[in-house]
Amino acid sequence: MTSNLEWKLIYVGSAEDETYDQQLESVLVGPVNVGNYRFADPPDPAKIREEDIIGVTVLLLTCSFLGQEFVRVGYYVNNDYEDEQLKEEPPPKVMIDKVQRNILSDKPRVTKFPINFHPEDGERAEEPHAPDHPDETDQNEEKSSASPDHPSKNQES
Repeated sequence: MTSNLEWKLIYVGSAEDETYDQQLESVLVGPVNVGNYRFADPPDPAKIREEDIIGVTVLLLTCSFLGQEFVRVGYYVNNDYEDEQLKEEPPPKVMIDKVQRNILSDKPRVTKFPINFHPEDGERAEEPHAPDHPDETDQNEEKSSASPDHPSKNQES
């Protein structure tokens, strides 16, 4: 490939309203060495509605080539109190310092989108659009109001 890949990490702040989504990072990646990299800070709780802080949400990792998204990896995230008593009797105002985030990293949902990897050979690369039939791999059978594919829409059938 002659161009960089663009990776984005998005924290879904609300299943009902994408205006609460936070892009935690966007990086262009060229040739890289094998290894582990950290490239994002945690989401800002001040940008999430109080009623959406505790519960299940989604973390999205997307990759684009020349402005065309070709893969999306969604991870379910469960935010809850560490303390059992706080779980059973939550305080009226969320105590952020007591909240634990559990990312179900072993059960990602991967969606692949067909794109034009060689725009010089034909049509020019366009802005990404949702294809009619993306190739999906679902390793998570749980149902939730937040979907790793469509975080701001209700659960698919």
